[in-house]
Amino acid sequence: MAITGASGAIYGKRLIEALKERGVEVHLIVSESARFVVEHELDDPRILEGMADRVYDPRNLSAPVTSGSFRVDGMVIVPASMKTVAAIASGYCENLVARAADVQLKERRPLIVVPRETPLNAIHLENMAKLSRRGVTILPAMPGFYHRPETIGDLVDFVVGKILDQLGLDHDLYRRWAEATGGA
Repeated sequence: MAITGASGAIYGKRLIEALKERGVEVHLIVSESARFVVEHELDDPRILEGMADRVYDPRNLSAPVTSGSFRVDGMVIVPASMKTVAAIASGYCENLVARAADVQLKERRPLIVVPRETPLNAIHLENMAKLSRRGVTILPAMPGFYHRPETIGDLVDFVVGKILDQLGLDHDLYRRWAEATGGA
């Protein structure tokens, strides 16, 4: 998984927690610009690195995740900056996040991109549409409200639950539509 320089490091932190709770091995890349955002939003950027099983330097283009022979079940980029989305959409692998995502595409493995930007311009939308056409799941950090969230954590859990759904992992991070509406 990767965390890039968009606001929303809390989503990445909560996803790591949820994956670890389910016994999933987490390999983490925190982009250089994400370190600044994480420091601002979570106080200590090392908190995330202490949670993962393996952490890679974002400049290390020889890390195991740069090879298709390194088997992973999928990759999530949360939050995904528009710079990262553009790099992946254009095949510009200047850093480890973009290269690892590129490997997911070439190996036809799941890639989930969680953009956290608003408003979006036409270039952002075109880049996301391009990725979607290539099989990437675009999962914007847009929480629902039918489950009646009461805290910021409830809103975060909704988005993280949607990511876990895409990964095929069971969870109870939010009440699903039928549970929240009485089956209506």
